[in-house]
Amino acid sequence: MAFCSLYLHSCRAYDGNPDNKEFSMTQQHTFATHPMPSAIAPKRNWLITGTSSGFGRALTEQLLARGDNVVATLRKVDALNDLKAEHGDRLHVMALDVTDGDAIQRVVDAAFATLGRIDVVISNAGYGLLGAAEEVTDAQIRHQLDTNVLGSIRVARAALPHLRKQGGGRLMQLSSMGGHIAFPALSLYHTSKWAMEGFYESLAQEVAPFNIQTTLVEPGSALTSFGSAGLVNASAMDAYDATAVGDTRRMLAASAFPTPGDAGKMAAAMIASVDQSPAPRRLLLGSDAYTLVHAALTDRLAAFEAQKDVAYSTDADIAANGTTPSNVPWSAAR
Repeated sequence: MAFCSLYLHSCRAYDGNPDNKEFSMTQQHTFATHPMPSAIAPKRNWLITGTSSGFGRALTEQLLARGDNVVATLRKVDALNDLKAEHGDRLHVMALDVTDGDAIQRVVDAAFATLGRIDVVISNAGYGLLGAAEEVTDAQIRHQLDTNVLGSIRVARAALPHLRKQGGGRLMQLSSMGGHIAFPALSLYHTSKWAMEGFYESLAQEVAPFNIQTTLVEPGSALTSFGSAGLVNASAMDAYDATAVGDTRRMLAASAFPTPGDAGKMAAAMIASVDQSPAPRRLLLGSDAYTLVHAALTDRLAAFEAQKDVAYSTDADIAANGTTPSNVPWSAAR
């Protein structure tokens, strides 16, 4: 069941407590297409959500090791006590629940006030909801979207006034290869990732005039503590047990899907990407991510081509506003 190798990348276990709301999404693969940071890399200030373990922790460790300053947010601040003891005032640890909009604004404001300037804001908190659409509850749906979608949007919105005031910066959003493809038993998780893809596509165009650049990080699966302990599980219905939904559930529970990625390498790849100008709109990481997303987009484009005649046949001869397919404003926007 190779479909389970997709994108699954929670970096710490979800304990079933609905109050346990911040999770870092892990993953990665060797970043071979762009140079890694040089030994004399510019020192930067970073704000990162979801830093308790896994990828968020790896990213924080690497940035501190190279001499950067980091504001790291998480729910249980004592998880970073060892790093705080080692790196002192270059690490600023702040408690944050990403479903609390007021708290996000306070923490982001405090982060900029503490460091004076923040070069890169990384929204990394999130988790996966496992279950068919019919199996999940309304409360689970709301929590999934409040954490993965609204939490990420709130972080970006809170940072934007500061980034504009300082003359620019970078926003990085942890998405997933699951923002381009979809698999059974993860419909709400995919909903959250596809939503962030659309949000950042538009946001990138909105903030470009202010020298603010964005990157969607789209990793495949990685060697982390994923599986049944890394997901919120909906109550299973017997009707789905013999379907692909049941297959997905069993493979995740058994940790039976391939995990080629390495969270540490992904952290290095993300750091390296900040040296690129312009920023990559998307950062696809992992051999599985490349293979599966490439195949999905190739198939999708072929399906679009097969529908070309039908698509064009539905245009008005002359639209009421005088536009034609050759002069609609968005035809050349990309």
